[in-house]
Amino acid sequence: MFNLIENNSTILFQGDSVTDCKRSREDDTILGNGYPNMVAAWFSAMYPEKNVKFLNRGISGNRVRDLKERWREDCIEIKPDWVSILIGINDCWRRFDKNDPTTAEEFERDFRAILTQVRDELKAKVIICEPFVQPYPQDRLAWRADLDPKIQVARALAREFEAIYIPFDGLFAEMSMKKEPSFWAADGVHPTQAGHAFIAKTWLEAVNAL
Repeated sequence: MFNLIENNSTILFQGDSVTDCKRSREDDTILGNGYPNMVAAWFSAMYPEKNVKFLNRGISGNRVRDLKERWREDCIEIKPDWVSILIGINDCWRRFDKNDPTTAEEFERDFRAILTQVRDELKAKVIICEPFVQPYPQDRLAWRADLDPKIQVARALAREFEAIYIPFDGLFAEMSMKKEPSFWAADGVHPTQAGHAFIAKTWLEAVNAL
């Protein structure tokens, strides 16, 4: 199958702590210990003939509003050829731990704003990764009412902006039939190493690189 990522491409990973994973703020080659590093390592090993640059600008705790505030510096000015976005779980979580909700309408407004900038100023290819939560611990079950509408927003925007969409919430639900939810994300949100490896594998499959 034809690999969608061309030679001399720059790939930018954006998101929250699931993407951040202790990436360096000083050295762009240190991508952290999560799925961005796994994607870069596997892609580079499988396609050594391609000169592809991987960048991680995920920031722990970010919501989509935070991406919007820093989007020019941390995306547009970088001029990536691919932008991979995994955002939304903190837009849900803050409702439950800080009583600071983000409505689905606000989520859509800010997500649309950053996607419009990419389309109009970069014309980069976009990968939208679906936000997800595992039903562990038990209180995570209550989050569905808040997260599910945001997932629907992400899906609709992916269609509108013709992005590659990776339905991780559904995929992790499927994987949890094979192994308990905490195996993939010990707190329901932050992936274990197995969870990150699954994200990386699925991401590579989405761009026909695996």
